[in-house]
Amino acid sequence: MLKRGKYLHYKGKEYEVLGVVLHTETREAMVHYQALYEIKNFDKNLYGEKITFVRPLKMWLEKVKVNGITLERFSFLQETNV
Repeated sequence: MLKRGKYLHYKGKEYEVLGVVLHTETREAMVHYQALYEIKNFDKNLYGEKITFVRPLKMWLEKVKVNGITLERFSFLQETNV
């Protein structure tokens, strides 16, 4: 099971995992998370002040290659009180 808490994306920004959720149509496990930085240019009337995202768990756990170096897409930093 994926730990809830803070994660660092390989591009340098931090996110907080709120939980793992189920896609109703495909039954795919999805990570529900939010950015820990200000996101501009989104419809706050639709999404509220704190926009959240989902990403397939499989993609969350993937490794990426940057300049020939293999990295975790997201690295766990610490638990939080989610």
